[in-house]
Amino acid sequence: MATGYGALRLMYRNLKLENTDPPEVAEMKREVEIWKRTAERVPIVSAEQKAVKAMLVQKSLAVETAIRNKQYRKSSSNAWRKNLPELEKKYRVTDMPLLIKSSVILGAVVVLFFSYSFVNNLHVELGWIAILGAVWLIVLADVHSIEFLLEKIEWATLLFFAGLFILMEALEEMGLIDFIGEHTADLVRQVEPKNRLLVAIVLIVWISAIASSFIDNIPFTTAMIPIVIGLGQDPSLGLPLPPLVWSLAMGACLGGNGTLIGASANVVCAGLAEQHGYPISFNYFFKYGFPMMLITVLTATAYLLICHVALEWNTA
Repeated sequence: MATGYGALRLMYRNLKLENTDPPEVAEMKREVEIWKRTAERVPIVSAEQKAVKAMLVQKSLAVETAIRNKQYRKSSSNAWRKNLPELEKKYRVTDMPLLIKSSVILGAVVVLFFSYSFVNNLHVELGWIAILGAVWLIVLADVHSIEFLLEKIEWATLLFFAGLFILMEALEEMGLIDFIGEHTADLVRQVEPKNRLLVAIVLIVWISAIASSFIDNIPFTTAMIPIVIGLGQDPSLGLPLPPLVWSLAMGACLGGNGTLIGASANVVCAGLAEQHGYPISFNYFFKYGFPMMLITVLTATAYLLICHVALEWNTA
């Protein structure tokens, strides 16, 4: 975490992170960006489309004029003290009973997620647990308009994840995951027994990190777990399982920061940001995410080698 924060601060060292605009002005500037991007996406083919584009441009200019005409004093370094009460008033909790119901349902779903791994009599899949939690919350919230809720769902993100999981399953059926596991085991066998753990940790961490950068880390980790367990249980290798598991966990987790599609949170945040007028492109995310991923994975590799090779924590 410390190295990741340091890398981000270094990459954004020339960027002023403090927003000195009052919330109202910031919202108007965001609105201007939305109008401008919408106008750019309208093709000029017919007279109607030309008129629509002109209206959008005129709307953005009108909002810019309103911003210039708005009288507000330049914020000081303590601007957040003045903006905080306004933000708290704007984004306050308006339905406390609904918040309590949502918290209870969310807590129950999380508990069932954890219980799924070790409760044998829980004859419900993880997907059904999530769906039943959502349905129960809709019932408790006394929602009358399902259409309104369906409009709020990130369908594009859900379809993206569905396609990604299908792709991973197809790659697994084609033998790609087994290919990676077999060649990783072969590389480890070619090394002297005293250095096998070191090589195995480095290979698993970096293969997981690079692969998770371009393939969502959740399906990749699901497919890699049997391979890691197989490496740990292979008597010809003689490798302890805990360091291999930690290597997969750290590599897949940190590798997901490399690209926009590397982790589910990245895709969801990018979708929400675009909805609010702040699109994040793959190249822009890659420019900052991939170097930070390399730094954090290098730190994790050093940590694992020190703990499990030099200090031999795995033998405790």
